Amino acid sequence: METSDRGARGDAVTTATASFAGRTVFRVGYGAAQLDRLRDRRGEAVALMRRAVELGVDHVDTAEFYGFGFANAVIREALRPEDGVLVVTKVGADPDPGGRLPLRIAQRPEQLRASVEDNLRSLGVDRLPVVNLRRLDTGPGLRAEGDQVVDLDDQLAVMTALRDEGKIGAIGLSSVTLDGLRRALPAGIVCVQNAYSLVSRADEDLLRLCAAEGIAWVPFFPLGGAFPGLPKVTEEPAVHAVAESLGVTPSQVGLAWLLHHAPNVLLIPGTADPAHLEANTAVGTLTLDDTALAVLDAVESRSNDVPIG
Repeated sequence: METSDRGARGDAVTTATASFAGRTVFRVGYGAAQLDRLRDRRGEAVALMRRAVELGVDHVDTAEFYGFGFANAVIREALRPEDGVLVVTKVGADPDPGGRLPLRIAQRPEQLRASVEDNLRSLGVDRLPVVNLRRLDTGPGLRAEGDQVVDLDDQLAVMTALRDEGKIGAIGLSSVTLDGLRRALPAGIVCVQNAYSLVSRADEDLLRLCAAEGIAWVPFFPLGGAFPGLPKVTEEPAVHAVAESLGVTPSQVGLAWLLHHAPNVLLIPGTADPAHLEANTAVGTLTLDDTALAVLDAVESRSNDVPIG
């Protein structure tokens, strides 16, 4: 499945749903990291999640280290079984409330298992439908050192054991390289989460492999700019020009480009604002014509490999 095929791209965005872990989901989901901004307004956080469901969101991305468990607690309170929402979580880091950063690396197999148990407990479920193993091989963020440098095969062994035990349903990968994904394919990978946006497209070969293997591509930092030094999609003149021509926001254009770029792209934009949530979900039906796509495709891609910490 070639992502450069214009016809395939045009058809893809007219299909508001895509396959993910054996389910059909709306291509615009919700990333729960920003729920912590509503920590002192829990009722608003729960209402925001309910509004997301009303808008058709049926794919939520979370982690125990989002707000030291606050995001998971809100999801547990807000979502009901009849909502049919696919809740995807991740392991590879744990909350660290007293640390210089709000999380600490947790890559060792026993830590991955403990993190799965923490997510099961805080979400109040017996099984996590999809768990992303967050590696630290690529993209912006921390890098593993010392005993946190763990071979991928050792990590996949514990993840597949947890799947065999019924504690997780499927395995995803995050911050992974092309070679890493190739090594992991026999384990049955259902999604990849890497930093990727219109202005940071270094992982194009990885995206193509995911498309060919039927693996969902779920980019984080889909608009760039999350850390100092990362380019921002919304600062591109071309993005502003297309947004003005369509009467939408630059952020919506940046997200819509991702949906047009490949049919296996799923989005998980996060927000703590109901109006912003509505603008994000509306992207699922925003059409970019060939002229707009050509303008956006011509935007220069820059590196997103900015370490922090």
